[in-house]
Amino acid sequence: MKTPTKKHTNDVILESSTTFITFIIFLFAVYLFFAGHYTPGGGFIGGLVTASALVLVLLAFDIQTLRQILPVDYKQMTAIGMLISVLTASGALLFNVPFFTHAHDYFNLPLFGKTSLHTAMLFDLGVYLVVVGVTMTIIQTIGESD
Repeated sequence: MKTPTKKHTNDVILESSTTFITFIIFLFAVYLFFAGHYTPGGGFIGGLVTASALVLVLLAFDIQTLRQILPVDYKQMTAIGMLISVLTASGALLFNVPFFTHAHDYFNLPLFGKTSLHTAMLFDLGVYLVVVGVTMTIIQTIGESD
């Protein structure tokens, strides 16, 4: 009797739809990130949605393909995100205002017109990087043990 061998299946439908769907998920994550100041969203939910797109790529292909597409050390991403968040939050102390006080102003940007920019967006960027980094580190650690 033959012993069953592990067979690598090539799911063309999943792989081809993942390339299209991942792009849509990334766009939605960017929207959630930028909409987070005035509506629900921001760095945390944008990071989770981005991580879900990366997990979809991981499931459709494999961990080596994900590393070729996005050669990032997620532990370093987490550390950089933490550094950005802490520096942004404590930056207010340099101006003798309470911790977490954010500054904002209006700028005329070429494609967007009059736009309000906040230092809170830098904090959200740090949170975004931490969430993506931690989530992907956990997923890869679980996946590598198999």
